[in-house]
Amino acid sequence: MSKNKKMLTASAIAATAAVTVSAPAVMADSHQFEDVNDRYTEAVDFLVEQGATQGYTETTFGTYMPIKRVDAAVQLANVLGLDIDADADTGFNDVPARAEAEVAALKEAGITEGKTSDTFGANDLITRGELAIWIQEGFGLEPTTDTIDFDDVSNRYYKAVQALVDHGITNGVSETEFGVDMEAKRGDYAVFLHRAAEATDDDYELALMHTNDTHGNIGNIAETKTAVDNFRGKNPASLLLSGGDVFSGTLYFQEFLGQADLDFMNQLGYDAMSFGNHEFDLGAGENGHEALAEFVNNAEFPFVASNVDFSEDPLFDDMDKTDIVTADAKDGQIYSGFTKKVKGEEVGIFGLTTEETADISSPENITFSDYIEEAEAMVQAFEDRGVDKVIALTHLGLNDNPEYDNDEVLAEEVDGIDIIVGGHTHTEIPEPRFVDKDEPTVIVQAGGNNDNLGTLEVEFDSNGVITDYEGELVELDGLPKDESFAEQLEPYTEQVQELQEEEIGVSAEVPLNGVREDVRTGETNLGNLITDGMLWKAQQINPETQIAVSNGGGIRTSIDEGPITLGEILEVMPFGNELGIMEIQGSEFMEALEHSVSTAPTAGGQFLHVAGMKFEYDSSQPAGERIVSAEVLQDDGTYEPLMEDEMYYVASNLFTIQGGDDYDMFAEVYEDNRVSEPGFVDYDVFTEYLQTQGDSVSPEVEGRIVDVNQ
Repeated sequence: MSKNKKMLTASAIAATAAVTVSAPAVMADSHQFEDVNDRYTEAVDFLVEQGATQGYTETTFGTYMPIKRVDAAVQLANVLGLDIDADADTGFNDVPARAEAEVAALKEAGITEGKTSDTFGANDLITRGELAIWIQEGFGLEPTTDTIDFDDVSNRYYKAVQALVDHGITNGVSETEFGVDMEAKRGDYAVFLHRAAEATDDDYELALMHTNDTHGNIGNIAETKTAVDNFRGKNPASLLLSGGDVFSGTLYFQEFLGQADLDFMNQLGYDAMSFGNHEFDLGAGENGHEALAEFVNNAEFPFVASNVDFSEDPLFDDMDKTDIVTADAKDGQIYSGFTKKVKGEEVGIFGLTTEETADISSPENITFSDYIEEAEAMVQAFEDRGVDKVIALTHLGLNDNPEYDNDEVLAEEVDGIDIIVGGHTHTEIPEPRFVDKDEPTVIVQAGGNNDNLGTLEVEFDSNGVITDYEGELVELDGLPKDESFAEQLEPYTEQVQELQEEEIGVSAEVPLNGVREDVRTGETNLGNLITDGMLWKAQQINPETQIAVSNGGGIRTSIDEGPITLGEILEVMPFGNELGIMEIQGSEFMEALEHSVSTAPTAGGQFLHVAGMKFEYDSSQPAGERIVSAEVLQDDGTYEPLMEDEMYYVASNLFTIQGGDDYDMFAEVYEDNRVSEPGFVDYDVFTEYLQTQGDSVSPEVEGRIVDVNQ
């Protein structure tokens, strides 16, 4: 594992068996070679610490130089720790004295023989194919699958190359070529030796990448490819997992219904995906879950859903295998869980989706069961198969409302889950959360909207208990674009740009005012229309929702009189903020109203537009003492005073709810788990609401917000 690995707490180590690591610890920067970059540093440090090499010169390792057979033999013998007899005779007449003992040790161990009976070929350059055989024999690596399909691998090399691939030592030089006859480079050989030593260590290291809540954000998919390739370059046998919510959120989704995302996911080589609540958004439409069924069917990876029942929807009949746990998961099929052999050992992967989906999406005939019960059943199913490394691929939320489900509760209550790869709350976890108990659990989540690629490396002892871990979020912004993916994205983007110019079928009879100075200082007709739409959507999810508020800073421009286009809506609300519903006490909400008008009449992004209520304030009074009255709209059309000791359901966007624009009182509500996160994106909500209003809209300023000082 990397020199930056996270060590477990003292109590965690005390609760696990002591681990003896056969490979020596690597000291950071133990060499002074100028030609060794980050890709090779760990491996070269390892060889130096082993005494296997001193480099090509004092200042260069010769990273990109080919390696001679005799030098490769010296390094291998030292790394293997063979019994090296200084007086041994190889019988070869071309081996220099400096390498006689090491070559003799390899010959004695049956790892390699010479080119002829009396020549070793000491000065010949060794090929990648020959090194594969040496490493496979020397470290005793056995193939665990029969899956490689390299065009240049003959029967002579097949077993060795398959073993190296299975144990995560290399993936070849391309998807179709191993490079059997290519000259091996000194740097690559160092990497092979280091990884082989790790693969045969008593400990087991699992590496994975993870994404969640990408929501159709494939505009930077070329950067995603770069990040994935970079990680796989260092960890060839790593997994790639999705925590769900690929669906909904951008025009890429609206136009292609997930197929554009899937095109790139298939090429990236995902190993599994769980379902997010938004995967079920289309269930109530005319075609039901047809788009989701097509998404699953076309996927070149399996899905996991242990607490989701698809049996009542015939669209999933041919792909629903949730009644079994298998070691032979097929692409485009849905399982409760499956096992996958990684670096020679079985890893169990199962999926969980929030039960809240029934309330915040449109699953229709698809139902959800208790996540704790299903997780316990899955852990037991894996244990019955002798699998002691278990990943829960979840869409529950890190700390979402515990009345439904969340990852923190899952980690605390269910033993035997080693890693939770989560989603739903869009939480950026820069360093993995470690849950310290007898069988510790590591929790990761990558944020949302394809901003990051999550990475994780975990070390297990021989009992399958985590002993070390490290992880980070790789920010995609600023990474180089993969040229192939960038080119493939262009036709999708062209169609999306055309879609932006499409009219939504509704006209504005009056200009909709989103002028910066206006929306940040007072009520506008556009602010009213946006919050009306927010309240309309929230009441579909929770009919008890009475109020909606939206920060003026989130309204970025106006909409002209005339036909409204999708592009105009996206310009008004470009951030893709999602809907949340707070359960908040009147006194807390009154504090928020005070904050809303605290800078008036000076413009402030925190200024709240409202629906379902009205309020008056006095800008001449000190900040915090300005609210004159606040009233809530009742079902009969009358208004009643906002009561400070009563609880209200209030909708807003998650930016504001999570404390944006200094709404600390909302952030406390969020931290107190009093927020439901249905996750519908603001511009989708606004578009849908406008389309319910007939052919045209003509909102007015109604006196919802009044400064009595004006």
